[in-house]
Amino acid sequence: MTPEEREHLKKLDELVLHASSEELKKIQEIDHMTQMDGLSLYEIYLDSSSLISQSIQKS
Repeated sequence: MTPEEREHLKKLDELVLHASSEELKKIQEIDHMTQMDGLSLYEIYLDSSSLISQSIQKS
């Protein structure tokens, strides 16, 4: 794992740890959808970290 990937994972961990209950619900929905596609939330976040962060905060 590269230092950049580790930094992205740290940001995702912080996002989850500091999320409100409503944001956690959205994160769970995203996680469920990614699992249905055979991926993990972390894999998706590494590929599109800014998109996930923005969609959770805007919705």
